[in-house]
Amino acid sequence: MIAVRTLPWIAALAALAFAFGWHIAVGAKTIPLGTVLDALVAYDAGTFDHVVVRDLRMPRALVAIGVGAALAVAGALMQGVTRNPLADPGLLGLLVGASFAVVLFHGFLGLGGAASIPVFAALGALGGALVVWGVASAAPGGATPLTLVLSGAALTGFLGALISVLHLIDEESFEQLRVWLTGTLAGRRIETALWALPWALAGLGVALLCARQVTALAMGEETATGLGVDVGKLQVAVLFAVVALTAAAVAVAGPMGFVGLVIPHVVRLFIGQDYRRIVPWSAFAGALYMLIADIAARLVLAPIEISTGLVTAFLGAPFFVWLVRARL
Repeated sequence: MIAVRTLPWIAALAALAFAFGWHIAVGAKTIPLGTVLDALVAYDAGTFDHVVVRDLRMPRALVAIGVGAALAVAGALMQGVTRNPLADPGLLGLLVGASFAVVLFHGFLGLGGAASIPVFAALGALGGALVVWGVASAAPGGATPLTLVLSGAALTGFLGALISVLHLIDEESFEQLRVWLTGTLAGRRIETALWALPWALAGLGVALLCARQVTALAMGEETATGLGVDVGKLQVAVLFAVVALTAAAVAVAGPMGFVGLVIPHVVRLFIGQDYRRIVPWSAFAGALYMLIADIAARLVLAPIEISTGLVTAFLGAPFFVWLVRARL
């Protein structure tokens, strides 16, 4: 029985390890998987391929794993707590809020360093979420899936226009951040990733601790209350987790759309509705998905590399249309 329960996890780890190795192997110069393995376990600083693997490609692969896991778990939590199948950090304003805050405070005003970027992103994500929820709640009928998505679209358009204005005023910040704003894993600073790591770990830890209660809340507030869940405290804890995870992802890689929408739905098709399993499986699936998307970003138009955020948008937009037609 134990072997049967652990078999899916073993398969998932094997798939993730294969995607990790594949991700490192491909690029402007293809490196054999054997050389990749040698570079990981027996590093030789005098071998050029080993330097490429350890100093350039491995950090990028690790960032892809972290960003994918963070956004997927954030989306899963949002969908569970709001009972909204369209909930996603991008659709509900968190990504654009985080991006705007980083562009304003770090790019335009020049405040802080690498350590401050996750803080700015967290403040922006929180502000974006509160604005979208407030606008949707004020609409006739309250915060329904449709009003939330419309409010998120309005905020995205408005803050997107403000970002463009800031870039017109300060062309230097535009040059520094224009690729980052499309969502990219290329050339990411490991320093920023290390500062974002505590935010991601804190968000994931809270998500795992709250998973059982999120399962109860997904069945309705009355049911959750009857099972002893303090709904108010749970919502605050989940909000912290979602903001922390989104901030960590945006700080490192910019706004990656649709990851938090697609992955939790795919996971639920195979896992069911228990968030004690959805949360960890979303992390695995999100990491695998981001590795594959980043591989596609480098190979589809090779030798030209496109932003990974464009790949996730191309894959996620049709899924969003299907979901709207199926659920609304």
